[in-house]
Amino acid sequence: MNQDNANKNRALSSDSPMIEIIDMHKWFGEFHVLQGINLTVREKERIVICGPSGSGKSTLIRCINRLEEHQRGQIIVDGIELTNNLKNIEKIRAEVGMVFQHFNLFPHLNIVENLALGPIWVRKVPKKEAEETAMYYLEKVHIADQALKFPGQLSGGQQQRVAIARSLCMAPKVMLFDEPTSALDPEMIKEVLDVMIELAKEGMTMIVITHEMGFAKSVAHRVLFMDFGQIVEGNTPEAFFENPQHDRTKLFLSQILQ
Repeated sequence: MNQDNANKNRALSSDSPMIEIIDMHKWFGEFHVLQGINLTVREKERIVICGPSGSGKSTLIRCINRLEEHQRGQIIVDGIELTNNLKNIEKIRAEVGMVFQHFNLFPHLNIVENLALGPIWVRKVPKKEAEETAMYYLEKVHIADQALKFPGQLSGGQQQRVAIARSLCMAPKVMLFDEPTSALDPEMIKEVLDVMIELAKEGMTMIVITHEMGFAKSVAHRVLFMDFGQIVEGNTPEAFFENPQHDRTKLFLSQILQ
């Protein structure tokens, strides 16, 4: 085992399941987009999901915080089952942060106001405390000097770091990333990945959809490959990249690692 893998395994100190997905199915009309998904994510574990467009990756993580509703099976987050019970949905959303391809910042609010809004309205945190927390996380993502600017005044990479900080202000137990660098220019990708790497080192439970395979190799405990609504293969990064088992995985990696 190389030193990177040894460090990752030491960091994964808990066997507690943070997310359990059991025989989960999702349809869009007659289209069976997710087919029998089974996945357990332990506390502090970091999962990278890759696969072709349309394979169900984004729908899978959107189901975890009920942005999409699954029709069959179970999703359990930190011991709470995700059902139509609105209180449970609210509890889970309060514990699960999500970062999208696009930043979804409010253009009429400055950066601090964007970050403070969630804690004030959802967690009923006093405004002063929420703004102090916002500044703390802006420091953490190395963008505190932009606190009083508006989103339109920031680069794409800066806006994505703000979006990450905004999720962190809610003190989530899990962070979901849906291709967070895909809308960025190449020179901006590294600054966002660096922030995500720092989060990983601090023990955040993370599910990341990305085609940044260097990130997957250095940060993930497991890499999953999805195709046609199913998890085709999952393994440690070392085994996944060096010895893929399924022909479909081999074809995908041969195309993406060229």
